Amino acid sequence: MAPSFDNETSLFNFVVRDGYGVKGIVDSGISTVPQAYIQPPAEQINKNNATICEIPPIDLSKLDGPEHEQVINQIVRAAETLGFFQVVNHGVPIELLDSLKQTAHNFFGLPAERKAVYRKEVSPSPLVKYGTSFVPEKERALEWKDYISMACTNDDEALQQWPVECRDDALQYLKTSHQMVTKLLEALLGNLGVELDDSNIDAFIGKKMVNMNFYPTCPNPELTVGVGRHSDMGTLTILLQDGIGGLYVKVPEEADMENKGEWVEIPPIPGAIVINVGDMLQIWSNGRYKSAEHRVRTTSSKSRVSIPIFVSPQATQRIAPFPQVVEKDGVARYKEFVFADYMNSFFGNAHDGKKSLEFAKTNSSA
Repeated sequence: MAPSFDNETSLFNFVVRDGYGVKGIVDSGISTVPQAYIQPPAEQINKNNATICEIPPIDLSKLDGPEHEQVINQIVRAAETLGFFQVVNHGVPIELLDSLKQTAHNFFGLPAERKAVYRKEVSPSPLVKYGTSFVPEKERALEWKDYISMACTNDDEALQQWPVECRDDALQYLKTSHQMVTKLLEALLGNLGVELDDSNIDAFIGKKMVNMNFYPTCPNPELTVGVGRHSDMGTLTILLQDGIGGLYVKVPEEADMENKGEWVEIPPIPGAIVINVGDMLQIWSNGRYKSAEHRVRTTSSKSRVSIPIFVSPQATQRIAPFPQVVEKDGVARYKEFVFADYMNSFFGNAHDGKKSLEFAKTNSSA
């Protein structure tokens, strides 16, 4: 029997407290989007107006050949303009990427009580969190998304504490992407005059997390969003999207490219992985690299999954623009802070574009 939602409180409890998520609402047989999920008109996404981002993917295999410098320049250019780019020949097995997408669908297809075990309030592991939306308690309109989040401290703890239904593929994804992440960081940091080596790598990517996101079919996709406008807080995001599409990035007003200030859709490319510059790279580069403002639309035709890896500094790491960049620029646009404080600010507020960066800005910020 389908549950009834007498008011927004009962809906909120069903979705958030009882752990059914958005999938539970859809499975209940609704024909229209509940009021709690209807976004303000300014936040709604009209997919018919979208411009497709036509930038070709970067072939990372060419980093090891005569086109090395050309590929470095492509990576740097992407980070300085859009903050988003796609890569192919990245070293992560295509079969694993296909398996990950199926694994995500399988996990969210589990009975609600199996997933609800990992709700933040009751999860048996501090590494694992199942939830819905972003910060439901603070959002004016909820996001049409459920997720499972798995933090990685080491392989053994992941194997012991991550959900058995998705741990093997998720951990393999994390491990096989490490070399790609290292190569990308070497290129981006090297361009700023910073060398990446074993002694300092944890300062940039010491904290790793794999998420599986599930966007159920939506009866009124034009009224909702899967994820609201935001930039990611960490260093880099490594994103696998499926073939359905729906990921949008905003072209910065100051970018040296077309469609300034507009939202462009990042089309799914078979076998490709999306790379997303995070807030920390923007801060370390003193604003040269752009953390991308992005969002996700919903669809009425088929449920969508995406699987991001978030790589970030350790929580105790002190963050500030690199001195050599500040020296060239003549001004520091961001203050020094501890990453844990930035995280607390980020997760303490609803998504609101790139407002998260205001935590770190100085009066000299652009």
